[in-house]
Amino acid sequence: MTVSAIRPADFPWLPADGFTFSLGLREDGHAWTSGHTAAALDASLGRMTVSGSMTEQARTAYRKVLTLVEAAGLSPADVTHVTENVTIAGLASYEEAVAVRREVFGDHEPAVTTVVVERLVRSAALLEIEVRASSGGGKVLAASERREAGAWIAAPVVEGHDGAVHLPTMVPVDAAGDLVAPGDFVGQYRYCLEQADVLLRRAGLSLDAAVTTYDYSTPDTRTVYRKTHHVRKDLLGGAGVYPGAGGILMSRLHHPGQLVAIDVTASRHPLELVNPGWSRYDTLTYAPGVRAGRTLYMSGFAALDMETQGALFPDDLEAQADATYRAILHLLTYAGLEAKDLVRTVEFCVARALGDYRVVAGVRERLLAPPWPASTGAICADLLRPEFLLEVFPTALYPEEA
Repeated sequence: MTVSAIRPADFPWLPADGFTFSLGLREDGHAWTSGHTAAALDASLGRMTVSGSMTEQARTAYRKVLTLVEAAGLSPADVTHVTENVTIAGLASYEEAVAVRREVFGDHEPAVTTVVVERLVRSAALLEIEVRASSGGGKVLAASERREAGAWIAAPVVEGHDGAVHLPTMVPVDAAGDLVAPGDFVGQYRYCLEQADVLLRRAGLSLDAAVTTYDYSTPDTRTVYRKTHHVRKDLLGGAGVYPGAGGILMSRLHHPGQLVAIDVTASRHPLELVNPGWSRYDTLTYAPGVRAGRTLYMSGFAALDMETQGALFPDDLEAQADATYRAILHLLTYAGLEAKDLVRTVEFCVARALGDYRVVAGVRERLLAPPWPASTGAICADLLRPEFLLEVFPTALYPEEA
């Protein structure tokens, strides 16, 4: 069975067509949803609106994604991984969303990624939820360890589709709820990766199996961010292939004083470097693409000249989006894939460009293709290169062999 769009018989919140993303994608026994907020079409106003408390919004968002999961022939017990994008405005009430998640899943515990975002596209939205599901609910490789530190609760390590191993978000907070290495960005970065290695070793793997490391830090860390190179060189790439990577800046993170959070995904499969000849990666501690099994995991892409390493089209979001997606397509072509093989894109648009964000849809319409990837969009404070307005985290899937 090939990947196809999920089309529920009844999805009252918004139409299934007319977008350059799918509500969700399915393959036999598996599903990926786009990120969904509590937004719903208000027919009287002719536009999407969001309202309600964190609890109300979380219930609506979960209802939406689980409607898609069920339309793919699966159930809440089959969900392997949840991403919750919580806004800075919603952070104080995030424990309400955690309570709703427990209510929704009961004794079933998927892996949980918690991303603090500056805001979401719809200003009233406090939470956006994206899920992945596989028949049987995946395989728990390491049980959850509950740690109460504000709203933070660690989740299990779960193996899902195509050997993907999902870890909870790594934050520099110890088991007692205390911040590690206060004021030391590099120290916090190292702690997060080391804790990811601890979890992976409990699962019978290590950081050598990492396929992506997406990190979130604050604008003040820009001046010392390059020092993470030494940490990554020490801890990553032990199997001969560095993971894909991306770096996003938010004005604050999960805890006061926290300077970084890292989301690590690993794979059960052997890793293969995918690089169409971009020499800039020869000295970096991350790869443009990593193939593991049928999945092509990719670094974050922005409007970068791969030869000169200069930023392209300053202050022009549409041109940057075009350059970004063309670079992604170049990598896909080299890997023997096409635009239709993209199963997931996560777009981070800087806050100052939000007014122009709609132009990205036009670029996607020109360059991408049905069934359209499951997609999530969020707003960040900035990106590591101040010239960039957009960064995209893409994932593609090789078709099943006949």
